[in-house]
Amino acid sequence: METAARTAPAAVIVAIDGPAGTGKSSTSKAVAAKLGLGYLDTGAQYRAITWWMVNNGIDVEDVVAVADAAAKPVIVSGTDPAAPTITVDGTDVAGPIRTQEVTSRVSAVSAVAEVRTRITELQRTIAAEAPRGIVVEGRDIGTTVLPDADVKIFLTASAEARAARRSGELKGKEAADLAATQAALAKRDALDSGRKTSPLAKADDAIEVDTTELTLDQVIECVVTLVEEKRTGV
Repeated sequence: METAARTAPAAVIVAIDGPAGTGKSSTSKAVAAKLGLGYLDTGAQYRAITWWMVNNGIDVEDVVAVADAAAKPVIVSGTDPAAPTITVDGTDVAGPIRTQEVTSRVSAVSAVAEVRTRITELQRTIAAEAPRGIVVEGRDIGTTVLPDADVKIFLTASAEARAARRSGELKGKEAADLAATQAALAKRDALDSGRKTSPLAKADDAIEVDTTELTLDQVIECVVTLVEEKRTGV
């Protein structure tokens, strides 16, 4: 299946998947910036459509209602890694989509087949139109969205490391809070991995990178090296 147009010799499609707290966003943006590629946070698109559902009074637990509304919002993603943007019906939602209200509902909305079809089509279009290529991060990029991506990376990390990163504190956080964060991540993992449509999964040909003991710079360098090797045919 053709999912990306090659408009220049250096064009390359990089898929970076993995659960929350593994460093996907920081790694993906930095890699894209270093290599002069576009950047797409697919999770933000699912958050955006969830935000729209909530703000338009759609019951996110009502699969039929969510499916019927899936095509209504106009979602536009800016792909500059230095300043990625996302709007819904012309409104900047970069901040609102990160609220707990959206976070707690995004798994339910993203599990609806019609939503995934709509967003997947949008993601493929963006990737195909990237002039020099793009780094696309998410949970099903290498398996479903861009199965013919040039480079596929699957980031992992220990549950403890992921919880600490997600909370934004590596030291000094109360154990109870960290435990709650870890439990929330485990619940999200179960929902994402267990959904029938495009579950979170590692592609057979993806390179797994465990980021638990690595610094962000080390992870970035690892991915950059893999992409450069692909570009040069090493």
